[in-house]
Amino acid sequence: MSTSPNPDNLEHVSRREVMRRGVVGAAGMITAGGLTSRVFGEPVKISPEELAQQKAARDAAAKAKVKKGRIKSVIQVFLWGGMSQNDAWDPKPGIGYDYLGEFDKAIRTNVDGIQLSSLFPALAKQADKYSLIRSMTHGNNGHETAAYLMQTGHQPGGRLAFPSVGAIFTFFKRNQYKGLLPPYIVMLQAAGRFSEEGFLGPAYKPFATGGDPSADRFEVQGIVNRGVSDARQKARRELLQKVDTLGYGLADVPEMTAIDQAKEKAYGLILGEGKEVFNLENESKGIRDRYGRHTFGQECLAARRMVEAGVPYITISFPGGWDTHANHFSTMRRQCPMLDQGLATLLADLSERGLLDSTLVWCTGEFGRTPKVSWEPPWNGGRHHYGNVFTVLVAGGGFKGGRVVGSSDKLGAYVQERPVYPADLLGSFYLLAGIDATAKLPNPEGLNVHVLDTESERMKSAGLLEEIM
Repeated sequence: MSTSPNPDNLEHVSRREVMRRGVVGAAGMITAGGLTSRVFGEPVKISPEELAQQKAARDAAAKAKVKKGRIKSVIQVFLWGGMSQNDAWDPKPGIGYDYLGEFDKAIRTNVDGIQLSSLFPALAKQADKYSLIRSMTHGNNGHETAAYLMQTGHQPGGRLAFPSVGAIFTFFKRNQYKGLLPPYIVMLQAAGRFSEEGFLGPAYKPFATGGDPSADRFEVQGIVNRGVSDARQKARRELLQKVDTLGYGLADVPEMTAIDQAKEKAYGLILGEGKEVFNLENESKGIRDRYGRHTFGQECLAARRMVEAGVPYITISFPGGWDTHANHFSTMRRQCPMLDQGLATLLADLSERGLLDSTLVWCTGEFGRTPKVSWEPPWNGGRHHYGNVFTVLVAGGGFKGGRVVGSSDKLGAYVQERPVYPADLLGSFYLLAGIDATAKLPNPEGLNVHVLDTESERMKSAGLLEEIM
């Protein structure tokens, strides 16, 4: 069986093809490890000493500004596959068809000096509520390894599998959150790129809802089951209580008391407050329409309801891949309007309800896409994996809105100023949440490991995001 060549796999790239790409810059990074086309220009060069000085100054400034943890909940919108920076939140109008294709228009936002791609008119009206990090970088082009970097802040391939930022929040908030819903929820399915709980173990694994919130009934697995009405569920409970003679006989036994408490919590989740969080019919038709009658829009609405219920960490895995090696432009035309509507409405709704200041919203993929379009077969207008520079959107939780951190060069190929590394991004989240990034983490091997270990792992860091705190 024949397969199409993969531009990220050296087994499918001839020496002549590698040389040709080095000349025309068609695919950027060829492998996950690097083989980088330099026709885009040179990446920013910072000596280790200068980088250390920048880090120390920014870290000190950030810690001076943040007096206490402000983040109560996090909504992570993860764009699996990696969305193009140039076609979205770091537009480069005027650089030519080979780089822009049909997306050559940028639009103004409600903040002077900030532009977005014309694919994001709703977010353009909410730019005062978020900041854009246009100099995110890690240089890794592999889906799994880049996702691990972006969600743990640690180097992949080490002795231990570190927990994701969601598991870290769950671990450190475990004594504060007393709600019925699980503390770490992902809609709709965990992506499976790596084990989010890492060495912290199954107790910190995210609860995957399954179902579809845009359907007539959001059937959350284990909570809202297909074919079982509330009345039938209550009848089952009443029958169980009638036949449970063992429980009556051992009512004073401590173990039975604990079982009864767990049972009541489970029923509260299935039939009470927990279930009602996922009942989007409680929302008005107007608000549901405002979010968009598509899966992503209703996921955003469900996420807002979870924030109101106090859930510490919510992940929305966008229901559609952004791995646009081919059919890039048609995919962007289809998916960007949904992302634009749902995310813009989420930010506005959280702000209107007074929740944005205590809720962090962040949106990114594991990397960006190559600046130059691959027009040749078999890609016919595609962009490939690109970890040299990409854009992250952050809002709320103590971050200022209407700002831009860093910049890419004129083609969106390299960092031009103020690199931001995964440890800088996640470290800023932890600071705003009151989580000590130097705290030791329990692990099965008893190793001396911490929430973030930039120096010991030789992880680059240019400092916390004090510019937007």
